[in-house]
Amino acid sequence: MNVSISQHMRSSAIVFHVILRRACQRLAGYIFILPAVVLEGLFFGYPLLRTLYISLHDWPVLGTKHYIGLENYDYILSNEQFWEAMRFTGLYTVVVTPAIFIVAFGLAVLVNQGLPGTTFFRSVYFVPVVISFVSSSLIWLWIYHDLYGILNYILRELHLITEPIVWMGERKTSLPAIVIMIVWKTAGFNMVILLAGMQSIPEQVYESAALDGANFVQRMRHITLPLLRPSFALAMVVSVAGSVLAFDQFKVMTRGGPANTTRTIMMYIYDTSFAYFRLGEGAAMAILLMVMLIALSVVQLRVLQRQAVEY
Repeated sequence: MNVSISQHMRSSAIVFHVILRRACQRLAGYIFILPAVVLEGLFFGYPLLRTLYISLHDWPVLGTKHYIGLENYDYILSNEQFWEAMRFTGLYTVVVTPAIFIVAFGLAVLVNQGLPGTTFFRSVYFVPVVISFVSSSLIWLWIYHDLYGILNYILRELHLITEPIVWMGERKTSLPAIVIMIVWKTAGFNMVILLAGMQSIPEQVYESAALDGANFVQRMRHITLPLLRPSFALAMVVSVAGSVLAFDQFKVMTRGGPANTTRTIMMYIYDTSFAYFRLGEGAAMAILLMVMLIALSVVQLRVLQRQAVEY
């Protein structure tokens, strides 16, 4: 009897010790993530809730704030200028995203070959990423300048043009010019993501395909591209979000002109909030844009995951 009681007490003690140890481990995990949670709450959670609160009010810079419910949202959704900015932002995103990926994928394939000087060229291709958008925009604004820009000078020397092109003067020239600048600025970042994905593919897979007679193009099509889907998903979500939130390059290079034809949604939110001081409308547009970005990111990830499962 005493032996069974002793064994029961020993078993209970062991169970209690295991439960206590797991609780301590779980508590330690919560303690480690607590600083991140606090920072996330301070710099994302509270501003988000505050923006949502402001969007439900008539919020002048000076004077009394009035609760108006969803009137700001109703006004925005019927505002043609808002939809015009959204259409241009969508056009810009559709044009620049494939351009970035084509260049980034080509660079990743090139620097993944293990040729002499690969490390140097990886650094060279990545250098534009560390330059700020404002600095990059000013550099390329000088390149595109119609009077003393180097691009017009080269085109005239090659007898391709007779008169200087005002690159930032029309939408048909300003949009491609900015796309070229953005590809130069961001392709290196996407190159690193795709390169990391390529280097995670086992070399034995390529060797087996080569033994079966697969050439370079076939290996790229049937091995590299399918196995890079997670890397493509990450890079695409980041690129699309960055394109939708484009602001600096257009603010510096075109200022939304001519006649607001290159005004992005972020520029419109900025002008509404800080030029015309309609903070309630600006906050409502920011909330709508956030919802659109979340929905767009979810759709992209779902589509890419479904394609990966089907493969």
